[in-house]
Amino acid sequence: MRALQYDTFGGPDVLTLGEADEPHAGPGEVRIAVEAAAVNPIDATLRSGAMAKPGRLLRAPRIPGFDAAGVVDEIGEGVQGYEIGQRVFGAGTSVTAEHATLTAFWRTPEGVSSEQGAAVVTVAETAARILQALSAQEGQVLVVDGASGGVGTALVQLAAARGLHVVGTASERKHELVRRLGGLPTTYGPGLAGRVRAVLEEAGLDDARLAADQLLGADLAGKGAAAELIELTGDARRVVTIADFSGETDAIVSDGSEGRAWYALEEVARLLTEGRFEVIIDRVLPWNQAAAAHEAVESGSTTGKVVLRVE
Repeated sequence: MRALQYDTFGGPDVLTLGEADEPHAGPGEVRIAVEAAAVNPIDATLRSGAMAKPGRLLRAPRIPGFDAAGVVDEIGEGVQGYEIGQRVFGAGTSVTAEHATLTAFWRTPEGVSSEQGAAVVTVAETAARILQALSAQEGQVLVVDGASGGVGTALVQLAAARGLHVVGTASERKHELVRRLGGLPTTYGPGLAGRVRAVLEEAGLDDARLAADQLLGADLAGKGAAAELIELTGDARRVVTIADFSGETDAIVSDGSEGRAWYALEEVARLLTEGRFEVIIDRVLPWNQAAAAHEAVESGSTTGKVVLRVE
């Protein structure tokens, strides 16, 4: 089969299309004929070698990608409720190829494209994991620092769908997007606590909503945001970061090692069916333009996800 791959660490130009052995579905897995694969920041980080241990050689060639969507063409032992020819989206490893196995998956809703399915996988799981770590409840206020990125756009919508009030930071040109997704927008930077309180008061929320025990924070951007959110909430245990791994924050650090929230795939599929969730895609490129896709993700300036069309 053809697959996107690299045999040395480096910049986006190390990515090439080549031949690779076909995978097969193991127990609990399905194999799909891949139609689309998302590019996540971790894909670019791994490709660069930034996470490689000193002296550790790359097991080449390596196929990137974790999020994909396509058509089931092989079903592993123990999998029930799925059929050959069914459209699914989900997560696996080495998915940017003509065939890939998925270990977490759900049926792609009618009317949802494979590009949309691939785009929502990791961001939905991460958003659900953040809300789980915070024990977020209906009626609470969630402040999302970095609301216009891939995870941010999913978190704003998932939190709003669960009945939380959401305030999201974004550049001014993206404030309308935050509003459309169900959040109250404000800007980045120092003084966040004051701006959030002003936004909530302007929205007419009562004083109980402004009480510290009603405020939660999600740091998706790093750059000291966790400290600002702790100041706002008054409690580091009510703030989760997925961007600050410095070891210097008292916030809850969530990197997935504590367990994955793959139940989010079913939840988001339901919201998509109900028309209550919008998949934000920055761009879709053919997979022979994978280098450009990685460059876009690394730029940090995208709104939503970058997706490769496998063709």
